[in-house]
Amino acid sequence: MATAPAPLPDSPSPVPPKYQPLASSSTHLRRRKLASTLFYLLCFGVTLLSFFLLAWIMSGIFKQGIPYLNQQFLTSFPSRFAEQAGIKSALYGSVYVLCVTAVFAIPVGIGAAIFLQEYAGDNRFARFVQVNIANLAGVPSIVYGILGLALFVRALGFERSVLSGGLTLGLLVLPIIIIATQEALRGVPNSLRHGSYALGASKWQTIRRQVLPIAMPGILTGIILSISRAMGETAPLIMMGALTYVAFVPRGLRDGFTTLPIQVFNWTSRPQVEFQAIAAAGIIVLMTVLLSLNALAIFLRYRYNSRL
Repeated sequence: MATAPAPLPDSPSPVPPKYQPLASSSTHLRRRKLASTLFYLLCFGVTLLSFFLLAWIMSGIFKQGIPYLNQQFLTSFPSRFAEQAGIKSALYGSVYVLCVTAVFAIPVGIGAAIFLQEYAGDNRFARFVQVNIANLAGVPSIVYGILGLALFVRALGFERSVLSGGLTLGLLVLPIIIIATQEALRGVPNSLRHGSYALGASKWQTIRRQVLPIAMPGILTGIILSISRAMGETAPLIMMGALTYVAFVPRGLRDGFTTLPIQVFNWTSRPQVEFQAIAAAGIIVLMTVLLSLNALAIFLRYRYNSRL
């Protein structure tokens, strides 16, 4: 008859040692906190330095330009005499050029973005176009000036006119409008599209009545910021041969023109101190227009967001 095994002697259960943080871990944590603090101070210092540099530059511009900023400056044509010089032709020329730019770039940019995002799908052709649009958005602006000179001024015979300048700037901002519109369309939930399809709407009806209203704040913001960039461009217009002295207001698309950045560039190249001062006044006008466009973009974005 088998005997039962003898019971094992009771052994005390092991007691887990009390956790004590290692010295190396504590040192590593302190180093990480120190590095984080130093990086924060570095970023704050760079931001503060940039703010002071901008304030210093702006104070100099306002100090020089404010005395010349009056109604006569806004309603007079350029002149060889600084006290008689104005910015009327440049202001009107900028408005005409930007109107041509907007009429050309906005419909083409939005249409291309809708096709690439909603219709093209994920294929080789769409990926090829996307890569080229992204590359074109980073091309220096003077390259677009060379393209405008070769295509619009010489090949198509538009000469150095408002039409050539507007189309050149339209090519410049077209990739930016396409990318901004695509990003706004990507932000619309797919569930909204699926719900519209489930109710019997076609693809175009879904895009027009559901997708575009929701994406409109982002689209408008991209458009206005693109137009703001076009207004501040000088290199492509100088490259295609825009005039630096215009004593008339353009009456049509085939007339010569100048713009605010070109006029400011012309004044800053003069050695007289008075022309440096009226150039500062022109910079104030240009910044006022650009800030107004940016404020309009913020207002439209807020308005559309509040309606949704």
